[in-house]
Amino acid sequence: MTDAKRKAHYARGPLFAVAPMIDWTDRRCRFFHRLLAPDALLYTEMIVADAVLHGDRERLLGFDSEEHPLALQLGGSDPAKLAEAARIAEGFGYDEINLNVGCPSDRVQSGAFGACLMLQPALVGECLSAMRQAVSIPVTVKCRIGVDDQDPEAALDALADAAVEAGVSAIWVHARKAWLQGLSPKENRDIPPLDYSRVVRLKARLPDMFIGLNGGLTSVRMAAEHLKGLDGVMMGRGAYGNPSDLAEVGPLIYDRPPAEVDYPALLQRMADYAGAHMARGGRLSQVTRHMVGLFQGQPGARRWRQILSERAVRPDATPDLLLEAFSYVSLTGTPTETAA
Repeated sequence: MTDAKRKAHYARGPLFAVAPMIDWTDRRCRFFHRLLAPDALLYTEMIVADAVLHGDRERLLGFDSEEHPLALQLGGSDPAKLAEAARIAEGFGYDEINLNVGCPSDRVQSGAFGACLMLQPALVGECLSAMRQAVSIPVTVKCRIGVDDQDPEAALDALADAAVEAGVSAIWVHARKAWLQGLSPKENRDIPPLDYSRVVRLKARLPDMFIGLNGGLTSVRMAAEHLKGLDGVMMGRGAYGNPSDLAEVGPLIYDRPPAEVDYPALLQRMADYAGAHMARGGRLSQVTRHMVGLFQGQPGARRWRQILSERAVRPDATPDLLLEAFSYVSLTGTPTETAA
């Protein structure tokens, strides 16, 4: 992939992204999602800058060429460490580096990064500026509209202004506050009310900056409906839980002609991928766990889920299990069992 193509994803019009999700968007998940959504921007899980500097870089940063365009999300609050981690990541071939200013977990807070950085926009600006100076690829930020008792108008404007001053290519906004005390990370994804209009107002205030919306988008169709007044949309749990919906990204976001998913070919490709993964010492379940929701609502979906959940974890499991499980799924509208 040429440098021009690697930098082009923020210059070509509306953009759809699959959100960074800890424990979910690993390289096996991203390879699978790429087969379903060739146009989408994919994100890694958040990786802490210190881990990049001192950990197993190939394990943490390695990816398959099919995953492009691919963004690495970093966690941290030390400008020098983030800059060095970004430089290393660019060497691995990533298309973008994103700073996490949205995760509210206690573990992240104890490291003084994630959503608690909403309280320190000047520091966020320093981090982003250092990252920008270290790399030639886009640097972006993903944030909340505020935390705790912050006024969302003032908090998001302050963060966005710092990001713009630092020279970021995009600001992705999870349209909820994060409560740093009293709510778990899971509760922080559901309980604080969504305020999509706040993100639209930010775009109106910063018309020349790419502003993308995240939070509560449960389908590609819903995401497309919320593109008005914005530059991009980002889906997380909706994409992970119902991955077949990603096939709608092309027609609904990018005006591509509708195309039927060739599921036998898709599953053969994933079986081949799983075989290569296992040949390197991996486990089948590390691939199949991301595929459990593929046939949501289809006749045979329960049996598909059961086989992958119960048998893929066995030591003697082979990639052919994917094709066996698919044999129980009916895509013709003729139920073979209750599609629960």
